[in-house]
Amino acid sequence: MEERLKPMDAEQLRESAHRMVDFIADYYKSIESFPVLSQVEPGYLRKLLPDSAPDHPESLQQVLEDVQAKILPGVTHWQSPNYFAYYPSNSSIAGFMGEMLSAGLNIVGFSWITSPAATELEIIVLDWLAKLLNLPDDFLSTGPGGGVIQGTASEAVLVVLLAARDKFLSRIGKSSLNKLVVYSSDQTHSALQKACQIGGIYPENCRVLKTDASTNYALSPDLLNEVISQDISTGLVPFLLCATVGTTSSTAVDPLPALATIAKRNGMWFHIDAAYAGSACICPEYRPYIDGVEEADSFNMNAHKWFLTNFDCSALWIKDRKALIQALSTNPEFLKNKASQANMVVDYRDWQIPLGRRFRSLKLWMVLRLYGVQNLQQYIRNHIELARQFEDLVSQDPKFEVVTPRIFSLVCFRLLSPDNDGDKGNKLNRDLLDTVNSTGKIFISHTVLSGTYILRFAIGAPLTEERHVNEAWKVLQDEASKLLATIQNN
Repeated sequence: MEERLKPMDAEQLRESAHRMVDFIADYYKSIESFPVLSQVEPGYLRKLLPDSAPDHPESLQQVLEDVQAKILPGVTHWQSPNYFAYYPSNSSIAGFMGEMLSAGLNIVGFSWITSPAATELEIIVLDWLAKLLNLPDDFLSTGPGGGVIQGTASEAVLVVLLAARDKFLSRIGKSSLNKLVVYSSDQTHSALQKACQIGGIYPENCRVLKTDASTNYALSPDLLNEVISQDISTGLVPFLLCATVGTTSSTAVDPLPALATIAKRNGMWFHIDAAYAGSACICPEYRPYIDGVEEADSFNMNAHKWFLTNFDCSALWIKDRKALIQALSTNPEFLKNKASQANMVVDYRDWQIPLGRRFRSLKLWMVLRLYGVQNLQQYIRNHIELARQFEDLVSQDPKFEVVTPRIFSLVCFRLLSPDNDGDKGNKLNRDLLDTVNSTGKIFISHTVLSGTYILRFAIGAPLTEERHVNEAWKVLQDEASKLLATIQNN
């Protein structure tokens, strides 16, 4: 019988953690044998697990057997080389080890004093990353701003909106909340809408501007100008513009320099969301996509998407840290200490929504050190090259079309309806998505652009190679041929 597991014992930890690492390594070894998209029915797990927690301890072996038999069938395998849905969420050995170390130290680093290394390492690695992205000096810790790790881009846009809101209200009066207006395109992530709901922005003051194929679904500066002028003429106050580099639907890139000029002219806060595509901008040839960032008030990218850093790790840089701290700071007695009172240190609790925070900078530090910049650039370039190859395969097949120009590693495409009927075409592509995903061989997702149902093929899983892309294309072609044959036979 196994020795009873203590809350913490160094030797038991050594043995159990070795077994867990072996289990995870075996999972990665066999990851291609699982259906990429979980094929279980809703409520499947309740039938497999007991109604209440055990009174007496069970063995790690029993738990791992249950993970294998009951949990893994209900997992969608984001790290599978055949995962092409949404956007990637990268794991790596370096990211995993950083996560492991963070879990092992298990600090709660809300103030500098609660673990000085956690705060200081975060400042340093975000300066490193800012320099890799060639961000303006104002975003560095040595300037008036600085970087902070948020959990997700949704948290980043929320704290930025709150900082901008309070900055404006302190100028025009707290009773003017109903006058503040937010601007974005209809391709902007829904996180902005949620931030507006939480931040108390009136729903009728959220301007979601329509995009179309003429700008490849990027925000039109002319339309933005027009709408801002109308709002100002009715006494409203434009206060936040959110631009996107690499939209969720199609990786559209908003025209940052033109938008920055408009934001500046109207005294607005300018936020850039580069959650997905920001990682690519460490490559000099992709850096021009964030030209205009020098005029931004805040900039965000997700290291956990495409930068080999395990979830969650969303990097946010801000030009004026005072605006963020004023909006989010509290100073209860139990948190007071000499270093904080003397303003000698950064207390990241004032840069985010929760008080508690994990030692997330360890992951990013390990990724940057154990891979190095050149390898990270090569990693990104490889995925973009694979996407270019997939785009070529689609272009060469007259049954399919590429819908929007490919910029990074997402290809938006669709199966053409034999009779050019829009509704039938949408149903055909919905059916293709369902049949392809239910094979378990690959997992793709969809979007809708200008009323047309589009298939998205996003390459970015760490294990994906050219053979996986070719096999995925074969699955798509085979299932498309079956569907088209069914239509012809009817």
